[in-house]
Amino acid sequence: MIHLKTEEEIQIIKESALILGKAHGEIAKLVKPGVKTSVLDKVAEEFIRDHGGVPSFKNYNGSFPASLCISVNEVVVHGFPGNYELREKDVVAIDCGVYYKGFHSDSAYTYPLEGVDEKTLLLLERTYESLFKGIEQAKAGNRMGDVSHAIQSYVESFGYGVVRELVGHGVGKNLHEDPEVPNYGKRGKGVKLVAGMVFAIEPMINMGTKNVVQERDGWTIRTADRKPSAHFEHMVAVREDKAEVLTTHKYIEENYSFKWRNRSR
Repeated sequence: MIHLKTEEEIQIIKESALILGKAHGEIAKLVKPGVKTSVLDKVAEEFIRDHGGVPSFKNYNGSFPASLCISVNEVVVHGFPGNYELREKDVVAIDCGVYYKGFHSDSAYTYPLEGVDEKTLLLLERTYESLFKGIEQAKAGNRMGDVSHAIQSYVESFGYGVVRELVGHGVGKNLHEDPEVPNYGKRGKGVKLVAGMVFAIEPMINMGTKNVVQERDGWTIRTADRKPSAHFEHMVAVREDKAEVLTTHKYIEENYSFKWRNRSR
């Protein structure tokens, strides 16, 4: 069942997403070598609660222990914050959600720490670009396969692996709703997109194989070949002529010290 959102509901989601974007910005100030991932989690939770929200991820399904998913290097998604201290050359994906006035918001960003090699920076840059390739197709009258194919065809042209087991999703009163938003698919196939749909597009792209493994904790997903992975996520509302991006990475890019995007090649 796909729940179309009213303009009033979309406005509340935007408010939730603004808290989320600013929380990401506070995290971005601290992403550097020597910082424990548990510190990032604490800062995010305090910021969200101080601004009237609740962390969407904490105690999700009665078991996720944190407010952030922090996934380092070969971990694709759902990594736990803890005592790990960030190091030079790490790649750190941070996913966060906010529940506010009855609605969720959800977004993710992958940080390269200083010293990351050019090959890995290109993986991140191209994954980020693929997110917007997908967003361009998220308009009324298209099919979900148009979104999925735009992402897949772009990243596979560079030889990357597209994770199959994990997909984007609708967002609203529940953190995960219909429709599913795969990062692979065929043009003209899948659910027809109509105005009022709200969903998260989130490419999860691996340097090597598309295959992944779930760790024994029941959450952490890593690449089977232990090569790096990248993950970026925005929520969009489907409009008649184009997608409206509801989340923001603005505060991350203002506050993160390593200006890695749009480098001259």
